[in-house]
Amino acid sequence: MLCATVVIVIIAAALPEIHGAVHTVGGSAGWTQSVDYKTWASGETFAIGDTLQFNYGLSHSVDQVSNSDYDSCSSGNAIQSYSGGSTAINITSAGSMYFICPTVGHCSGGMKLAIIVQSSATAPSTTPSSPPTTPSTTPSPPSATPSTTPYTNSSPPPPTTPYNGVHAGNRSSNMALAAFSFVVSTLVLWGKNELVCNFSANFD
Repeated sequence: MLCATVVIVIIAAALPEIHGAVHTVGGSAGWTQSVDYKTWASGETFAIGDTLQFNYGLSHSVDQVSNSDYDSCSSGNAIQSYSGGSTAINITSAGSMYFICPTVGHCSGGMKLAIIVQSSATAPSTTPSSPPTTPSTTPSPPSATPSTTPYTNSSPPPPTTPYNGVHAGNRSSNMALAAFSFVVSTLVLWGKNELVCNFSANFD
């Protein structure tokens, strides 16, 4: 008997986990025209095994529709229709689900709900995928600065031989003297030849 009681307690404790969370659509306001259901859904996480609880008045009902009928507020091809003031819908598959109130003017007035169901009830991660990279503060080595010292030739210039006018004058004098000697020698030879010729002529 004690063992059976323990098993029942364990099963009862596990039931909320098995059936998932219950989402009361619209919170305390319920399924009505005065709620922004887009904002409400953005604060919820829907998973397989969860339950959508619609609480509404007699002038409202719930239609599950396709994406196109949700956009156009059309209830003519509803996937499922619910009424009665309290409707619990079990979520059995992942993906998108769309609901509207088929009462004329209610859907166009904002009484429509779209949710995205995750494959499992995992809370969204708040940890960034990768830590921010810290920019390096190590300065880069300075580039080589070209030398601005002008180039100087360490070898002294060759000595410059000053112009010596005496040498040039001597060269000119020597040339004039040689020319004079040549002329004198020529005249001497010519004179000798004249003398020889005259002497020969006298003997003839």
